[in-house]
Amino acid sequence: MGNSSNGASATGRAGTGGYPTSLGVSTVETISLFGRDLAGALLGRVSFADLAYELVTLRAPTPGQSRVFETVLVALADHGFTPTAIAARLTYLSAPEAIQGALAAGLLGGGSRFLGVTEDTARFLREALDAAHADGGSLPDDDAGWDALAAAAVRARRAAGGFVPGLGHHLHKKGDPRTPVIIRIAREEGQYGPHLALFEAVGRVAPTVLGRALPLNGAGACGAALADIGIPLELARGVVLLARCAGLLGHLAEELRQPMANDVFRSVEAQAIFVPPAPERAT
Repeated sequence: MGNSSNGASATGRAGTGGYPTSLGVSTVETISLFGRDLAGALLGRVSFADLAYELVTLRAPTPGQSRVFETVLVALADHGFTPTAIAARLTYLSAPEAIQGALAAGLLGGGSRFLGVTEDTARFLREALDAAHADGGSLPDDDAGWDALAAAAVRARRAAGGFVPGLGHHLHKKGDPRTPVIIRIAREEGQYGPHLALFEAVGRVAPTVLGRALPLNGAGACGAALADIGIPLELARGVVLLARCAGLLGHLAEELRQPMANDVFRSVEAQAIFVPPAPERAT
């Protein structure tokens, strides 16, 4: 009974004598993580950011990777009253007995407009780099070469009808203050790789290719930096959510000290205006 994939899984487990993991294992007397004693080898010795990096990559970060990873987490933790923070606060107002629901509500808002840009930018850059390799070419060794590669990638994305992720910001029209700092720290730590190089080139060619100047946003810089320190593309958004979870927890703590969610609710409720549906939209 059952499908073949289940059978294969069962066979694989039987062959190893259990359910294999390279992460945490507990017994009656011990807790281990990565095969190391949690209490004796990790507690008080490993920072949470370094632990998170190793959980994702299964290798401890170098000092340079650690600093860049920490920089990204701080850059993405909180941006004030964003839709995700407001959603968390309003959910907490509705269900104060379930803080996990409020946190989840905020995290679920991580999409293409907020929070998801980090992953989208990393993926856009990786695809452009992979295309360069697929054509049998090597990566550029000067700004002119990077600019040519960036221009081709931007044109291809626009020709396909898509937006170029990492460009523009709803508020920081003259430049995202996080972007140059992230790039500088990556350079200082020897972690400035092809993704950041291409990202900067996108910023240089965008005004000519797109016909308007758009700043390189911090979320995109974070995506390029994460890719350069070895975070898998599929998990980049997870890193963003890890950072934002801390920010959302801060908003909920502030909601306890200085509530505002009820004011938002009452304001919207008081200003709700009934509008008859347009004839063509009526059902």
